[in-house]
Amino acid sequence: MTCSKVYFTDFHHGVEDNFIEKFERFLRKAGIEELDYDRKFIAIKIHFGEYGNMVYLRPGYTRTVASIVKEHGGMPFAVDCNTLYAGRRKNALEHLDTAAINGFNSLSLGCNVIIGDGLKGDDDVEIPIDGEFVKNAKIGRAIADADIIITINHFKCHEMAGIGGALKNLAMGCASRRGKMEQHANGKVQVEQDKCIGCKKCTKMCAAEAISVEDKKASVDESKCIGCGLCIASCHYDAIDAVYGSLDEMCKKMAEYAKASILGKPSFHINIIADVSSSCDCRPNCQQPIVPNVGILASFDPVALDVASSDLVNEQIVIPGSKADKEGPDDIFTRTNPGTNWKVATEHAEKIGMGVSKYELIRI
Repeated sequence: MTCSKVYFTDFHHGVEDNFIEKFERFLRKAGIEELDYDRKFIAIKIHFGEYGNMVYLRPGYTRTVASIVKEHGGMPFAVDCNTLYAGRRKNALEHLDTAAINGFNSLSLGCNVIIGDGLKGDDDVEIPIDGEFVKNAKIGRAIADADIIITINHFKCHEMAGIGGALKNLAMGCASRRGKMEQHANGKVQVEQDKCIGCKKCTKMCAAEAISVEDKKASVDESKCIGCGLCIASCHYDAIDAVYGSLDEMCKKMAEYAKASILGKPSFHINIIADVSSSCDCRPNCQQPIVPNVGILASFDPVALDVASSDLVNEQIVIPGSKADKEGPDDIFTRTNPGTNWKVATEHAEKIGMGVSKYELIRI
């Protein structure tokens, strides 16, 4: 069986050492310079963090990657796509404001900041993959137009996918709003009647005429709904949400979207295992970390990277009082979020040729 190289370093360093310089040395040894960046557009896919969350990755990681790319003649940009859920990142204007508040701007990163799927989350490119669940993945245009993808991932738990790592950042993170809809919810939405005031903004946004308002309450005709998700962004009262489906099916769709986001282009992936929270950075709050900080991993293979990261976390002693500090399965991620199974995504990703689960861990 093929084995992929995954590089690892911990957070320890000498009193006189500079951690950013250590991180830079690690990336070079892990092979980030092997890619041809000259005069190419490089998408550095990161998560800017939801407003109120304090465990998202610090901007210094992105700045270091951007510096190496520019050193080799590349044109890097930091990018994320708009969210499906209602929050402070559901359109490009609020998203950029939130990114700036959290410390992500052209000055702090040394590169431009772009919202990958445009103002309202509908600027995407359909990428044919003919997968088992996805035929045409909807990827944010700025990411689809990039020549090379580098992901910097806050490795943590996730309420639905089990883990949030390279695969999830490539899949959910690179998808437009309708792409997120396809993965999360089979492309359908619902209206929370107690929040709806019948303002009809959603009906004006719905090109499929799937939404109607009667007695000052909106409702959705699922037979007409095309799953674009624009109604979610248009609602100022957070009354519209996705209808979620099977978690296993979502994880398999996620693997197919991850494949689409890097199809035909080189990629490099970095997982930071620090502040391992029990939920996604999309949450406007943050839970106590479940394990101590572990280190940084990097690989050209996102499947091997996520498996190696999961294995390292499962070797740790759980922090007392955290969400993982309870009776349950041996796997820390499933124990933290019961009903999830992170292996569904990695196994399906391996099945469709994204990478392999067997890895050689090279400690630096």
